[in-house]
Amino acid sequence: MADRLIAASIMALSLYFMWHAIELPIGWNGMTGGPGGGAFPFWLSVVMFLCAAGILIRSLRGKSNYSGNFFDPETLASVVSVAIALIVTIGLIPWVGAYVALPLFMVWYLKIFGKHGWTLTAILSTATPVFLFFFFEVTLKILLPKGMTEPFFLPLYARFF
Repeated sequence: MADRLIAASIMALSLYFMWHAIELPIGWNGMTGGPGGGAFPFWLSVVMFLCAAGILIRSLRGKSNYSGNFFDPETLASVVSVAIALIVTIGLIPWVGAYVALPLFMVWYLKIFGKHGWTLTAILSTATPVFLFFFFEVTLKILLPKGMTEPFFLPLYARFF
């Protein structure tokens, strides 16, 4: 029952997001050479709707024989700690910027929470902000918040814009 209720709620929320996204162009904008302002919200909402529909269909087809707590205490502690880390990350973005806050979260998540090695942690925590910079700022011309690190990006802006 919980799967059905949450899936239906997510589907309704997705439709709401799509409805608002079509107020902006969702196709390719020839003047700016990139997608319209509503493209990513619209298509991400479509994907979210389809995933929720799949969960709803799966829950309607099968019978669940699960009879226990939704979360065991260890799982609940993990979910709460990741949620707190995400809230802290989002809170840091206005001050230190996305390109510092996200790698800090990734270091915490991969090394401390996930207990992965330093090699994987360093590669992903370095490659992710570089990829995000080129994808959003250079390719799509969507500026992400930089907070106090903005002066470090001025030479990159001079090079790419």
